[in-house]
Amino acid sequence: MATRQREKALKRAENKDRRPKAVLKYARISSRKVKIVIDLIRGKSVNEAEAILMYTPKAASSYVLKLLRSAVANAENNMSLNRDDLYVAEVFANQGPTIKRYRPRSQGRAFSILKRSSHITVILDSMEA
Repeated sequence: MATRQREKALKRAENKDRRPKAVLKYARISSRKVKIVIDLIRGKSVNEAEAILMYTPKAASSYVLKLLRSAVANAENNMSLNRDDLYVAEVFANQGPTIKRYRPRSQGRAFSILKRSSHITVILDSMEA
């Protein structure tokens, strides 16, 4: 049962622009591969999310770890927030442009190769005590 759902939505909407975030555009990795990694850190504290990403053996974890550290630096330097109070409020990966390449195959045919990219966004928020 959602209690005070409208009030909570209004509060989220008014704080939406004031939350620290970092965006990585045109990352040369498929958004499908990134979504596996970002699901591990959604809702976790910053220290816990960083520890998870450091020991995740996926190619996307290095992209997301660097982006998380950038968002924390934005929070500390631009908004004077404490690192220990931050958690990963939102994280998502959208599909970017696809580069199309062709590989020669037998009997004069061409086989298309799709080199996908993604846009990754990390939004942090402060825990309310």
